[in-house]
Amino acid sequence: MFNDLDPILHSQLRLSIVSILMTVEEANFSFIKDSTKAAAGNISIQVTKLQEAGYIKVVKTFKNNYPNTILSITDKGRKAFEDYVKNLKKYIYPKE
Repeated sequence: MFNDLDPILHSQLRLSIVSILMTVEEANFSFIKDSTKAAAGNISIQVTKLQEAGYIKVVKTFKNNYPNTILSITDKGRKAFEDYVKNLKKYIYPKE
């Protein structure tokens, strides 16, 4: 009845990042930092884990001579998030 919850998404910050990316086409690092209120170093670590899992795409460029990191969700990440939510609902509403 209960499926294991994806350990990649079960982290609060990683889940927050993916949740944000589910609602936008792409987001820059500053937007993620402002939205999550997390430290830049912690976000970087979590972004790397999400990227290694294939859940997000990271593009690093320069904008006005400053580094600019753009994040977007992949099809694999979108599916993983949808499955995570579906499995979580089974924990919340076990009789449905």
